[in-house]
Amino acid sequence: MNLQLSEKKDQMINQSMSGVIWNPTGDYLKCRVNDYMQSHNVTDWRELVKRSTEDIEWFWQTALQYIGIDWFKKFDRLYDDSKGFAWTKWFIGGKINIIANCLDYHLQEGGATHPNRPRVGPNHLALIWESEDGEAKKLTYQELNEMSSKVASALLKLGIKSGDAVGIYMPMVPEVVAVLFGCLKIGAIAVPIFSGFGAEALRTRLLDAEAKVLFTADAGKRRGKTVAVKPDADEAAKDLPGLKHVIVLDRFGLAKNKIAGKNWYPERDLLWSEIIDSADPNVKTTELDAEHPSMYLYTSGTTGKPKGTVHTHAGALVSIARELGFAFDVKSKDTFFWFTDIGWMMGPWEMIGVTFWGGTMVIAEGAPNFPNPDRVWQLIEKYKVNTLGISQTAIRVLRSAGDEWVDKYKMDSLRLLGSTGEPWDQDSYMWFFEKVGKKRCPIINISGGTELIGCLIQPLPVMPLKPCTLGGPGLGMDVDVVDEKGNSIRNGIGHLICRKPSPSMTKGFLKDPDRYIETYFSKFPNIWYHGDWAKVDEDGFWFLFGRSDDTIKIAGKRVGPGEVESVLVEHAQVAEAAVIGVPHDVKGEGIVCFVVLMPNTQASAELNKEILDWVTHKLGGPLKPEKVHFVPVLPKTRSAKIVRGAIRRKYLGEPVGDLASVDNPEALEYIQA
Repeated sequence: MNLQLSEKKDQMINQSMSGVIWNPTGDYLKCRVNDYMQSHNVTDWRELVKRSTEDIEWFWQTALQYIGIDWFKKFDRLYDDSKGFAWTKWFIGGKINIIANCLDYHLQEGGATHPNRPRVGPNHLALIWESEDGEAKKLTYQELNEMSSKVASALLKLGIKSGDAVGIYMPMVPEVVAVLFGCLKIGAIAVPIFSGFGAEALRTRLLDAEAKVLFTADAGKRRGKTVAVKPDADEAAKDLPGLKHVIVLDRFGLAKNKIAGKNWYPERDLLWSEIIDSADPNVKTTELDAEHPSMYLYTSGTTGKPKGTVHTHAGALVSIARELGFAFDVKSKDTFFWFTDIGWMMGPWEMIGVTFWGGTMVIAEGAPNFPNPDRVWQLIEKYKVNTLGISQTAIRVLRSAGDEWVDKYKMDSLRLLGSTGEPWDQDSYMWFFEKVGKKRCPIINISGGTELIGCLIQPLPVMPLKPCTLGGPGLGMDVDVVDEKGNSIRNGIGHLICRKPSPSMTKGFLKDPDRYIETYFSKFPNIWYHGDWAKVDEDGFWFLFGRSDDTIKIAGKRVGPGEVESVLVEHAQVAEAAVIGVPHDVKGEGIVCFVVLMPNTQASAELNKEILDWVTHKLGGPLKPEKVHFVPVLPKTRSAKIVRGAIRRKYLGEPVGDLASVDNPEALEYIQA
């Protein structure tokens, strides 16, 4: 179909839908996904989503050809599900390596290039890094490749083989990208772990993964402080049977003296400057089976043993390339910035996806609102960022600082906004759209998880958008919203499920296959149960309402905490909120709210009653909260998810459990019955 006719058709359809705040026009209709549609005679995005989810074989075959994946050996069969959905294998007989696609491809001279993925060459900027005190560094593709190859060479010299696990416990610095890529280059399995974790959380993950080498640093920077990292690494590494070496980035000179017995163990510890900087940069990228593990990514649950998700080279690469290529339309001229950490799946996701498409990534160490609440906006302006990705909770924090911090920046380089982590509330979403995106950038609001290293639902830049929507099914993802019996429902809240396999779904949980089946396949046989509440409205727009295991049941009525929290933050004086269910003699459960007020707002009994009345007015008398508590801050994970489970246990006087994933556990001290 002619592009202009298609645009007019879409505009007519979109105008008939209520609540649409974004309609793509102009250059947004010249994006990569539109080109892909035209190459397959697909008339619009609705037909594309339908066809890609009904015929996943057609989608993955054509998408991989269009995207331009480089194979050492092309696969013989797309997938084999003979052992059931849960244990599907992909790209049977194929040989591949992520680094062959993300670095080697762009540095090759001569040879055919993929028509939709030009090579960028050695001098193209790959990475921009800045710490919160303004220290900065840039690496070209050649420089990143050289540093990554030296990491690979050093690992080989230490006896690391393909299939060995390597822990990464480092701040968000340029070297962390090189460590990830160096592991992938030789087939070692990268195990990224948030550097803010304590020793026990780190030890649990290293032990589970059977890591043989750990990369760490002497310290990192956060909120103006030099935060020691190496002591926790030492405590975690103590008596770990398989861990042979700890490689230390001596960033602040704290390890340089190598004082035996004081944060230095000569038989085990090695300085980055001594083993990496002098290593041979000429290392051949290893050809690997498509199903060869690339990473073990650990979920950030606040209780119980962490779940090690297993991601393959082919599966992770093709799904990430699809998402950054089709949903975020990353081009080689683009600068892409997701405020994240290596220990959150969005870290490897950004690093792999941006370099696959030959773009430039921005990574930042520290907090988004330090030293001032305009730090993110400064980075966008300074580095001409085209795509900003950030968590919903971070936006709520930045919004609470006041509009003056964002209004002074034009940020006219921005083309797309991205978000993931939690459900949006409408006020924060519209603030992001209007104040940050200046009403001219679509919000690509995505949702999936660590176990997918990708998305189940996401918009495309050619879709219209309503506030808080996630668009629709990700391409090739046969997702649905169902009731308790597994029947599809529309215009009502139900369970988010996926009926067909996807290449990046975890290959079970590391050493715990029964738990994997119990988590995802026990509720509905041979169907992936994701554990989120979702809704598809009358116009086909998808929305999320939080985790189904957080559901509160009040006198037989179910409500998700996210729904109540969204109403709370609509109040002009509320910056953030967390909601839990607590036992109630009559109702079974009652709602208790924890509220962070906007700056310069005074807590009072009158305001407390006003907020109670506000929620009751919005949600109805049966859902009136039992109590509203004012707190200065809410406890969250490093990926900015509010830890409702820990809040509830603290409030009820129960043991709070493992707080390793909580970024600010001291915030729980404000949670009192």
